[in-house]
Amino acid sequence: TDLSLLRFISAELTRGYFLEHNEAKYTERRERVYTCMRIPKELEKLMFFGIFLCLDAFLYVFTLLPLRVFLAMFRFITLPCYGLRDRRLLQPAQVCDILKGVILVICYFMMHYVDYSMMYHLIRGQSVIKLYIIYNMLEVADRLISSFGQDILDALYWTATEPKERKRAHIGVIPHFFMAVLYVFLHAILIMVQATTLNVAFNSHNKSLLTIMMSNNFVEIKGSVFKKFEKNNLFQMSNSDIKERFTNYVLLLIVCLRNMEQFSWNPDHLWVLFPDVCMVVASEIAVDIVKHAFITKFNDITADVYSEYRASLAFDLVSSRQKNAYTDYSDSVSRRMGFIPLPLAVLLIRVVTSSIKVQGVLAYVCVVLFYCGLISLKVLNSIVLLGKSCQYVKEAKMEEKLFNPVLTATPGKTSGKQQSTFKSTQGISTDENGSTSVTNQPVHQKENTPSLLVTSNSDQFLTTPDGEEKDISQDSSELKHRSAKKDLLEIDRFTICGNRID
Repeated sequence: TDLSLLRFISAELTRGYFLEHNEAKYTERRERVYTCMRIPKELEKLMFFGIFLCLDAFLYVFTLLPLRVFLAMFRFITLPCYGLRDRRLLQPAQVCDILKGVILVICYFMMHYVDYSMMYHLIRGQSVIKLYIIYNMLEVADRLISSFGQDILDALYWTATEPKERKRAHIGVIPHFFMAVLYVFLHAILIMVQATTLNVAFNSHNKSLLTIMMSNNFVEIKGSVFKKFEKNNLFQMSNSDIKERFTNYVLLLIVCLRNMEQFSWNPDHLWVLFPDVCMVVASEIAVDIVKHAFITKFNDITADVYSEYRASLAFDLVSSRQKNAYTDYSDSVSRRMGFIPLPLAVLLIRVVTSSIKVQGVLAYVCVVLFYCGLISLKVLNSIVLLGKSCQYVKEAKMEEKLFNPVLTATPGKTSGKQQSTFKSTQGISTDENGSTSVTNQPVHQKENTPSLLVTSNSDQFLTTPDGEEKDISQDSSELKHRSAKKDLLEIDRFTICGNRID
């Protein structure tokens, strides 16, 4: 027995093994580590690009939209001077611009009846736990009302610009308009309550509420990391994270403006707020990195997928700049990310006008110069974004999709076989078309595919280059019994609630 025990111990101490006997397994594990190390860089590149997309759509409301509304109103007033040579009094885009401008003005005056100070003291009087619950409820309500809000606005725009010769199948423009005004007003109030709750957390003495609110971000990891994700689901989550981060930046700006007003714009108080602002931003970045790193690890998704997501967002921007675009750029961002700039713009205008008093000629000159600076920032941001978007579209080899949109029988549902057949029969490369700019629609497209421009929309273009490979390899009998997977360019923020895609 002693010899057997000594022999066993000796064998355990001297036993060897060779990792190369299972080389594939350990190579895969090493690649997972490298993928997790690449996630922060690739994710932040996507976030950086997406935040500037949201900023561009947000600045559009303050800069170009008022000018477009002015030009549309000028055309409407001076129309009798030119005669009624056109069947339309105004172009569809001009009608939508006027509707957006009127909604902004009406909701801005309605917001004057909401007392921010009374709301602040009402929220401050609540207990910490109650405020924590309220903040979580507000986040859920914001996602739900956003998903329905863009449908309300799209219904208004289409009802106001629908060709008159068609049979009427709607309740009228006026009811849709009042529904849109009510939505923007209620959503602006909801965001105001969010900003007020965050402001109370900043001004609490022990910072306990702010700590609890930041720890709530890590609860988000628990609810998402251990679920099964595909590329489309992760794309939805990435867009939602971009929208959430940009909204939080605007909320922090509102909180800083309100606090600086209370302290008579003392610059020293800004340094008091700075650590709390950094804590909020740092917690958001940390949670997003950890969440995406483990989601990609558990679902065997490579870090290169974020470059595909970036190319899809760039495709939306480039396609909206064409002459025959199907939607405005700010609307395409709203559909893709769930970011609707109108309610947030109403709230920011309300806070700025109540916090900053403009008195005297010099103050008005500063306002004009500030507005010119905003326009310059908007134009510069748009030019840089358009250039980068063209670069991303070319790198992803998606140029031909700008000129050959897919005709789908059912919106958002296209099988891989139909897409591959269409691409093989009617796909035209950019080289065959000659040197055409990605911001201009080619002239011969109207002759070759006239029906595509009527029935397609900007949210239903072709798939990404590797999107149809899995569907093509399946049997035809199996395709009949399962629904086709949505592709990155076919899904939008409002087709689902949460992260589930059928």
